[in-house]
Amino acid sequence: MAMYDEKMVLCASSAYEQKYYFNEDFASLPDQIKDELKIMCVLFTEEVGGILTLRFAEDGTLMLETEADEGDLLYDDIACGLLIKRIQNEKRELLESIELFYKVFFLGENIQL
Repeated sequence: MAMYDEKMVLCASSAYEQKYYFNEDFASLPDQIKDELKIMCVLFTEEVGGILTLRFAEDGTLMLETEADEGDLLYDDIACGLLIKRIQNEKRELLESIELFYKVFFLGENIQL
């Protein structure tokens, strides 16, 4: 089991490069989950612009982080915050299951269900 000093990136989407990145360290996730992550990230950046990154903190918490180029006049901070909250509510089960997967298989935690 590897320990990581920095936040581990799960996936990211960029409106600027019109690209989606998925960390192949997570290739063992079911295809349906990988597809859902891709759709969620790409739709997010198409709607509000900027870059969306899903990262794991050291404790295994999955974080949705956004950023935008300084001169990006189309990036909407308010819509970004609202959409993050909506994703966290609507995709709660998905996000929690990915956190659990990371804690068990990457951090080596023994989780009792």
